[in-house]
Amino acid sequence: MDSAVSNAKTERVAKADAADAVRVRRVRAADVPHVIDLDAHVTKIAKAAYWNDIFRRYGRQRLNERFFLVAEDGAQRSGSGVLGFIIGEIRAWEFGSTPCGWVFALSVEPRARLAGIGSALFAAISEEFKKAGVNKMRTMVARDSMLPLQFFRSEGMMAGPYLQLEKDLE
Repeated sequence: MDSAVSNAKTERVAKADAADAVRVRRVRAADVPHVIDLDAHVTKIAKAAYWNDIFRRYGRQRLNERFFLVAEDGAQRSGSGVLGFIIGEIRAWEFGSTPCGWVFALSVEPRARLAGIGSALFAAISEEFKKAGVNKMRTMVARDSMLPLQFFRSEGMMAGPYLQLEKDLE
């Protein structure tokens, strides 16, 4: 067997094993410092007050329509191994839209990317949206943000029926 083919198969098996070992659950208060650290590491902007407010609103209120999920190493039982998070909510009726799920935050620890964690988070929030009774999910991605754009497209998302418009307020 060609070593490149063998390596590719080994890599796929390793990714499948990693995805199986990931546990996705609702956020807990003890996870918030890890979410803050992960976001600061990825974005290079520390915003603890923002994440504490997001936890208060999406981790504790209206839980039947707001979802703040974290992924952790399924083998780790300490509860401190946050590998990523996804946040979304059901929004209804803006500009004539029927209710749908909106994802507005997704991040995965850079060292753990390409191991199925983002896909596990995406699948979990998709299931939450379906259980809540919606059959469509949306998000927004900057045109030049290739990593999130490629990820969401790989999960089956495509351009929707709305255009985002903006104006500078000088």
